[in-house]
This record gives sequence, C-alpha cells and structure tokens, in this order.
Amino acid sequence: MDKLRLLYLIPIILLATILLATDFSNNDEANTTSAETAERTGDFDKMMLALTHPRCLNCHPSDHKPKQGMDQHPHYFGIARGEADHGFIATKCNTCHQDENDDFSGVPGAPHWGLAPSTMNWEGLSKTEIATSMMDRTRNGGKSPNEILKHLTEDALVLWAWDPGIDVDGNTRETPPISKEEYIAAVKGWFAGGAVIPQE
Repeated sequence: MDKLRLLYLIPIILLATILLATDFSNNDEANTTSAETAERTGDFDKMMLALTHPRCLNCHPSDHKPKQGMDQHPHYFGIARGEADHGFIATKCNTCHQDENDDFSGVPGAPHWGLAPSTMNWEGLSKTEIATSMMDRTRNGGKSPNEILKHLTEDALVLWAWDPGIDVDGNTRETPPISKEEYIAAVKGWFAGGAVIPQE
C-alpha cells in the first residue's frame, strides 16, 4: 500500500517542483524587466532635468521669440526667429553672439548660435512630448537616432548650457541641475536602452 502511494506521489512532487521553478523563473524575468525599465526611466528623467531647464528651453520657444534668463523673459530688442532661425538682417544672432562667451559684455556665445527649428518648439510641452518631438524625423530635421545622440552629447551649442558664462551684471549664469558628465551618461544610457519614451 505504501509503495502504491509513493508511486502516486512522485509525479505530483515532480509537477509541483517544475511549477515552482517556472514561477521563480518568471519572477526573476519580471524583476529584471522592472529593473531595466527603472534604469531607462532614470536615465530619461536625468536627461530631461537638462532639456527642460531654461538653458535649453530658452532656444526652443513656442512663439518664435527667444527667451532669456531663468525667468524666461522675451529676448531684449524684440528679437525674433527671422530667416533660417538666426534672426533678421539687422538683428542676426551672430551680430552679438559669437563662438564663445564674452565675459566683458556678458553676452553668451557658442558656435552656430540660434533658435531650434520651429518644429522643435518645446516651450510648454511635457517631458514625454519633448522626447517624442525630438525623436520624430518629420520634426527633427530628418535626423536618425544616432544623429540625435551625437547632437545631444557633442554639439557645442547644447553643451554651452554647462558653460554659460556671466550675465551683464557679472553674475555666473545658472547651469542645469545635473553635471555635464551625468547628463551625457544619462543620454547615452537612454539611447543604449532603446530610447524608450515613458508614458505620461
């Protein structure tokens, strides 16, 4: 009788063992997926600390008028987008903004100073909307993900945000709330993870 019971119990024990192992495996997979998702979201949020900062948003206006300062007031002298995103004939951006900061006058500068294209107006958008716009070839000038990655991490005008010089009063301009190194690492991490845009 005991042998007969044992014969019935062995398949049940084996089945239970397989089910438990499968369950643990699924949990490990779920935990790994959750960890990867958290990491991607962390990189995205860090990246957005810079891209939603006035140092970046001031050149991505929704009304074709560049902004200035942390309060994002309209550019002095009635400056507007103009031709090819670089102002009008008498008020070209490079009339005042040279390839580097002018600490004597307080005028900021970096190579190819100008507004982002009008299709990349980020002012007033959420982080998700900004990322969607940034990765959309119909709005980003036809750039591939690799070209966007290079723009975000190597373009001197983008990286100027961490070397903004002094203002007209001699005060050092505020930089984004994370270091340039953290920002670049976050951007690269986000792209390495597939540039997944989190839901709102």
